[in-house]
Amino acid sequence: MIEETVTIINRLGLHARAAARLVDCAARFSSETLIEKDGKSVDAKSIMSVMMLAAGQGTRLKLRVEGSDEQAAFEAIAALINDRFGEPD
Repeated sequence: MIEETVTIINRLGLHARAAARLVDCAARFSSETLIEKDGKSVDAKSIMSVMMLAAGQGTRLKLRVEGSDEQAAFEAIAALINDRFGEPD
């Protein structure tokens, strides 16, 4: 299992488009992927759950990935977050 803290750095946070990109990324892998904010853990493959986190810019999230392709899944999701979900700022 991989468990790391990531920070949402894009200006708009986990808004609808960013959340959809995160869910699509997580869904490409068989590993279970959970995101935790303030003690609440949600399935990263569920758009509604991710949106309910209301994670704005600067929010620190715990990303937990477990499964046969956990390393690849973690790296892809972390890269997406660090790339600001493909947004300019």
